[in-house]
Formats: sequence, C-alpha cells, structure tokens
Amino acid sequence: MAKKKSTPIECYTLKNGQKRYRFKIYVGVDPLTGKEMRTTRSNFKTKKEAELELARIKLEIEKGSFRKKLAETYQDVYDLWIEHYENTVEESTFVKTTGIFKNHILPALSQYKIDKMNVDVCQRHVDEWAKKLVNFRVVKSYAAKVIDFAIKRGYIQNNPFKLIDMPNGRKKLKADAEEHENFYTKEQLIKFLKCMEQEQNYKAFALFQLLAYSGMRKGEALALTWKDVNFKTNEIRINKAISRGKDNKLYVKDTKTGDSRVIKMDARSISILSEWKKLQKKEYFAVGINTTQPKQLVFSNEDNDFLQPTKTRKWLEYILNKYDLPKITTHGFRHTHCSLLLEAGVNIKEVQDRLGHSDIQTTMNIYAHVSKKAKEEALNKFDSFMSV
Repeated sequence: MAKKKSTPIECYTLKNGQKRYRFKIYVGVDPLTGKEMRTTRSNFKTKKEAELELARIKLEIEKGSFRKKLAETYQDVYDLWIEHYENTVEESTFVKTTGIFKNHILPALSQYKIDKMNVDVCQRHVDEWAKKLVNFRVVKSYAAKVIDFAIKRGYIQNNPFKLIDMPNGRKKLKADAEEHENFYTKEQLIKFLKCMEQEQNYKAFALFQLLAYSGMRKGEALALTWKDVNFKTNEIRINKAISRGKDNKLYVKDTKTGDSRVIKMDARSISILSEWKKLQKKEYFAVGINTTQPKQLVFSNEDNDFLQPTKTRKWLEYILNKYDLPKITTHGFRHTHCSLLLEAGVNIKEVQDRLGHSDIQTTMNIYAHVSKKAKEEALNKFDSFMSV
C-alpha cells in the first residue's frame, strides 16, 4: 500500500464559516542567532493556491534567495515602526501620532499586504481622507512614513504615496475664514481684561493678563514656577511647558522649539502677578497647602498640581458670554500680543524672539493678518507718500 504523502498545508475555518488554508515551513538557520527559522503563510482560499506558494518558497530556499519576512501587512510594519518612532519624538507628539493612526490610517490600511500596496490603493484612501478631513495632508504624510520604513527593510521597493495626485480637499471660503479673526484689538483687549478683573477669580485674571501681555503659549504659562518670575528686573524666564502624554497625564517638557528665553514684562503685569502670589499663599494656606516650596507653580489647581489646560476655556467662555464680548480662544491672546506688537511698530525680529518662534518665517506666515487698524495705517502711509 502506497504511503500517503505528508504536506504542511492545513485547512482551517474562519468565524464566518469560510474555509482557508495555511502552512508553516522550515526555512533554515538564522546566521545571527543560530536558531531555526520557520515562516507561516495563511488565508489561501484554495488548497491549490497554498500549494503554489509553498512550491515557490521551496524553490527560493533551494536557490538561496529566500528571505523571511518579519512583516507582511501594513499593520505589521506599523507595529515595528511605532517602536522606533516613540524614541525620536516628545511624548505628547507620540500620543497625537498614535491617535492619527488609530482614528484614520489603520482602519483604512492595516490589512493590506505591504508588498501589494500600489498607487491606486493609496490614491483611493487619500481621496477619502480629503473629503472628511481638513488636515488630510498630515494623515497622508504619516501613512507614507510607514511605507518608507518598509522600504528600508526591503518589504517593498517604492513608496506609492509619492506617486499620488494630491486632491484639493476641504477648503473654507475666504469670506468665512475672515469673518472672525482670532485676536483682539487694543480696545477689545482692554475691555476684556476689565471685565475679567471684576470677577471673583483673580487667578484667572492674572493668567489672561500674562497671556495677553507676554505672548507666551498656554502650556508655557501653566508650567511657570515662581522661581521663573524675577520681580526685581520685571523678567520672566520661559524654559518649559506642560503637555498631555500617555494615559492622558500632564507632564513637563521643553518649550516647543526646545529653546529657553527671557522676556521683559510691563510693570502692571508684574504687579498683578505679585498680588496673585500673595492671594495664592493665603488661599492655599487656608486649606493646608504650603505654596512657598521652591518649585511652586504660578497657576495650579485646587490640589496644587498642574492646572488642566481645558480650564482656561471654561473661564474664558464664562466671561465672553456674560459680557457679550467677541469670541476668541485662549491661543488668541498670543495672536493678540503679536498683532499689537506689530501695530506698535516693534521690529519683526524682536517679535519672533519674544514669542519664541524657531524662525522668522513662522512669525510672518502665522501673523501676516495683523489687526485692521495696522492695515489701515499701512494704506494711509502709502497714500500719504504718493500724495507728496
């Protein structure tokens, strides 16, 4: 009786009841570790497909051209890439990046075979992102990083994301975009701060006074300690910021550019901070908290820990609604400070240094829309010059 030929191919059943075929085969010894290596192939719809793939791999092994793949799908490559990526960026950036992959990229691409991805596949998904997302270019850029990682490891030869035609995406009409600009005029800022000062929340008033008169980022302001404030020279040292990391926890990191800076402050803002320091000591002492510690935060929560960044929005919305003031975000006070500096005639390089931008182009690009008054004065100067 003829002996039945053995085969590594086996049949298995999916949850939906469909049959699939797979196999595992010995492919040699790893020259680095000396351990035996095996590779697995699965999800074949017919036994014949599995047999053809098995025969192909055996032929490559005989020729010495077989190279075991550590990653077959986009998800596999992403899992390898994200480990390396985590070591190259700030914790907050890592959290934002994983969120982009979780919400947009992996649901679309995770199951694709990495070596089968082509320009048509990538084009289709970029077009879909463009219809739904304003920042779809960022999503596409991150998706492409995983393919670049795969290229370096020999899983695919070229990056199909580089060959797609970028769609225009969702655009706001210019009229809508300019309907409300996120900064205050001089008069609006003065009115806002007067309204804020009338409330029984001196901490919030001191914070918004600081934001409006320093131009610092919210995360930088919430990371300030009293050691950073020099009441003798009216200077503030900005060398850190708070950000949200893993498990939604707040932590201290470097400033956005990684550089520290010292800025001069006006006498009134320093006086308001001094008054808040006294009130803080009194209020917190009443509940058993000592605020004279070396690393005492200028703005802290009820437990004397980091103030949640969302708190400023609640304070702000309360004032805007109560006094029927123009809508603005917390970050808008940084815009306000910049536009008023430019309106006052401060050199753009000095504005760049004060706001902590890494290059002057950032200052010019983001704040090209100075206040309406400054635009009118520019026209008046031109008109006056031409009339001479």
